[in-house]
Amino acid sequence: QVQLVESGGGLVQPGGSLRLSCAASGTIFRLYTMGWYRQAPGKQRDLVAQIFSDGNTNYDASVAGRFTISRENAKNTLYLQMDSLKPEDTAVYYCTATWATRAYWGQGTQVTVSS
Repeated sequence: QVQLVESGGGLVQPGGSLRLSCAASGTIFRLYTMGWYRQAPGKQRDLVAQIFSDGNTNYDASVAGRFTISRENAKNTLYLQMDSLKPEDTAVYYCTATWATRAYWGQGTQVTVSS
């Protein structure tokens, strides 16, 4: 069982930066593929970025070059560094952990990009 808790969301101006964190507990963090999804009101939940157990990463085209996903296995923590934020990045961001048939979700953290 994995429990995930996101933090770091908030209000930021366009062009600003924010770093999200996801603290994981209850299992061996390093085995899991970790990811960030986001969902804006009235829209589907979309994958933003993911990082595999070997450190390889995958980004949605909308955030590539602006966001950086990373993991610190020793601290069981996932990060999403968000730079050059745009209003369209506004959403609830969710942390995920998956391995084989196992999948876990955090409760989400709100990111609002507005002047």
